[in-house]
Amino acid sequence: MMEILDLFDGGGMRWTPRDMMRRLSCPRSTLYRHLRVLLDAGLVSSLPDVGYTLGPRIAELDYEMRTSDPLIANGRPLLQALVRNIHGIGLLCRFYQDRVLCVHQEHDDAEFHSGYERGRAMPLARGAASRAIMAHMKLAHLRQIYGRQSREFTQVGLGKTFADLQEHLRQIRKQGYCITHGEVTPGVVGIAAAVLDRRGEVIGSLNVTVTAKSLSERRVQRIADRVASAAQALTEAMRTDARPIIRTDG
Repeated sequence: MMEILDLFDGGGMRWTPRDMMRRLSCPRSTLYRHLRVLLDAGLVSSLPDVGYTLGPRIAELDYEMRTSDPLIANGRPLLQALVRNIHGIGLLCRFYQDRVLCVHQEHDDAEFHSGYERGRAMPLARGAASRAIMAHMKLAHLRQIYGRQSREFTQVGLGKTFADLQEHLRQIRKQGYCITHGEVTPGVVGIAAAVLDRRGEVIGSLNVTVTAKSLSERRVQRIADRVASAAQALTEAMRTDARPIIRTDG
């Protein structure tokens, strides 16, 4: 059943039973048995002449996540305070399996649009949001990811070896934030810092994206300091289940 749901990954949002059987290499009887369970749960819907799509229960679960996830509940006011003063796009990302997923976005009158809206996964090798998370990954997990995506890491200038990548991530961890220039969206600067849980393990990142036009190095540093401070406040809130203290000064 999870493999059926994984078919709806953005590349194909409508599936006929024949296409499902071909992709999953499973018998018709097995497929329809699992589809019946998913239909009864509202996780998929069946439309005549269209096929199967995601069902209304997905939207219901999304609402529950937006209103009950402590990462979003604690991170939302921090992002709102940041973008009011910085004039950019704020992203809250969560890490799971080998994905970095945007779970919340805040923006003001930014001069650009971020394609990484809520629910969209980000590339692991590119962008500040992902790199800030990787800087706090466990070594064994990071080595596995590098083994599968070494070419991508090399293409974005993170070195030709795993040792090169480790050193780059060590610097990010030491300074407390990551800054990238136009790696995901041309003409913008991404600034991110990791968010940890009460065990000290990385669960996501807090990010701000701003236009690079007329942006001085001093301004970038000020934004990075604020992002790092907000991420630390969110980390403390996740550890204590307390609401973060929000700074409104520039």
